[in-house]
Amino acid sequence: MINPRIEKLVKSSKFQNFIMGLIILNGITMGFETSKSLALEYGTFFTLFNTFVVTVFTIEILLRISVYKTSFFKDPWSIFDFIIVAISLVPASAGFEIFRVLRVLRLFRLITVVPQMKKIIMALLSVIPGIGSIAALLTLFFYIFAIMSTQLFGERFPEWFGTLGESFYTLFQIMTLESWSMGIVRPIMEVYPLAWVFFMPFIFLSTFIIINLIIAIVVDAMNEMNTNEEEVIVHEIQSNKVNMQEEIQNLRNDIHELKILLKEK
Repeated sequence: MINPRIEKLVKSSKFQNFIMGLIILNGITMGFETSKSLALEYGTFFTLFNTFVVTVFTIEILLRISVYKTSFFKDPWSIFDFIIVAISLVPASAGFEIFRVLRVLRLFRLITVVPQMKKIIMALLSVIPGIGSIAALLTLFFYIFAIMSTQLFGERFPEWFGTLGESFYTLFQIMTLESWSMGIVRPIMEVYPLAWVFFMPFIFLSTFIIINLIIAIVVDAMNEMNTNEEEVIVHEIQSNKVNMQEEIQNLRNDIHELKILLKEK
């Protein structure tokens, strides 16, 4: 039998806000720990606070398991929290130093605590098939242009287009528009004046079309999620309205029956 107080505590907004605040404070202290001077001066405090945070998170997970039982492990977000806390419990001793670095992953718990963050992640997960198709198209597009650029410019500019891998990386840099003109294209145009005929279509297609397609898919998924939420809210309002009307009608019937009884008396 679950203690009602424990269930009320786990589901309360104050408890969730406390966990959220603790995650944020833990993130701040982890940032301070990267400073050697602060780590030397306040190392003991950081260690104690980290132990306190892990203890609270462990107790929270145990309380949630006691409340939700098997349904806890059917929820992907709960499993995510469980794994993050489990990683924090692994001692960062010899052979497990990587787990000391992975402690920072517990900041991802903000995703499960903040509804808006969870909403964005759900939207991103829902568009994985669409993004996968665009990623495949982009990969094919890159592969074709990488072969062409290696054959066209590899001999004179081996540092940028000497191999297929180097061409891939250079084209990726150009796609991000980072130093693409003065750093790469203009020096190439000094040797190959018509090189702009190759690079301009590449930038137009990769940066202004394909990348924006990904953004459009994500935005569309967010809009669809908002629409679904609005439909659920409207449905709940309509259901509540119907229930209220039924209750009002029942009250009227009861009042009518009382009036009849009073008249008979």
